[in-house]
Amino acid sequence: MHLEPVSAPVPETATAADILQPRTPIAAPSATSIASMTGYARVSARNGDAPALTLTLKSINHRFLDLQLRLPTGAESAESHIRAELKQQLARGHIECTLTLDRTTRREQGDRRAVPTHFDLNALGTYVANFRAAAALFQLTSEPDLNLAARLPGMLLSAPDPREETAAEEQATLDALLAREVPALLAEAIAQLRTMRLREGAALAAILSEALDRLEGHVTEVAGLRNTVQQAHFDRISERLDALVGRAFDRDRVLAEAALLAERGDVEEELARMRTHVAHFRALLQGGGEAGKKLDFLLQEMNREANTLLSKTAGVTGGSARITECGLAMKAEIEKLREQVQNLE
Repeated sequence: MHLEPVSAPVPETATAADILQPRTPIAAPSATSIASMTGYARVSARNGDAPALTLTLKSINHRFLDLQLRLPTGAESAESHIRAELKQQLARGHIECTLTLDRTTRREQGDRRAVPTHFDLNALGTYVANFRAAAALFQLTSEPDLNLAARLPGMLLSAPDPREETAAEEQATLDALLAREVPALLAEAIAQLRTMRLREGAALAAILSEALDRLEGHVTEVAGLRNTVQQAHFDRISERLDALVGRAFDRDRVLAEAALLAERGDVEEELARMRTHVAHFRALLQGGGEAGKKLDFLLQEMNREANTLLSKTAGVTGGSARITECGLAMKAEIEKLREQVQNLE
């Protein structure tokens, strides 16, 4: 039997179960590792003269677990086990599982002997009789040539091969092969797929962490400009109120109303919530597991805070232009984060 990939030669008489026996059962995803939904695995096995099996898994991102199985004719008995195992071991992703079957055995590959044949005596007798009748009719002296006769369609019959199975026997043999080999093949393929998904997840986590650093930098810069912008907002409102109501009204009341409106335009709450969301995002990344949907929800909340920040500081002088630039930069980083998070399990 041959199992790919392997690190040592595999005995001819071993089965897939024998090879995989030393392996530990498929472990659940590490609590400290986050996984991508992108992955690939391919495992092959051949046991003696039995047909060779190859199982391939391809995984891409999907909101839920979406399984697509491609099985060869006659391998339907393996479908229920494959579906159940994939559902148990994988949480999200579009999974394409392909099982191929090479029915050419090693014996057939190496057996180049001629297939035993013999004349169909009835067909040969008819041919000889017709030949001689024609020769007599046309007064010819020719005799039938057996070499030429052997080339005529239907003249030779093949001896039955005692090794050939009936259709029912062949299906029973295939079912037994699938029941014996597919569980081990599938376990190995899932292990390979999970290894690749974890490796891709680690790379994505590093990219996400860098984007979070840039996002936090913009938040810190906006926080440094907040007091200046708030004062500019207050002055602008005061001037407008003075222009509308004149000096006849209570100046202190006007200033109080201006202060209240300026406070409503303060972005401290948005900045505080943004910091909280970023900290939660980092905690989910470090915690690992199936965090993709939670991270996507957090990014929706972060985008909402960035929109509110831009709305509150629109049209205010005294550094608001830079705050607007930072707010737009926040939204750009959030969008980059969302694109990457779509690939996380």
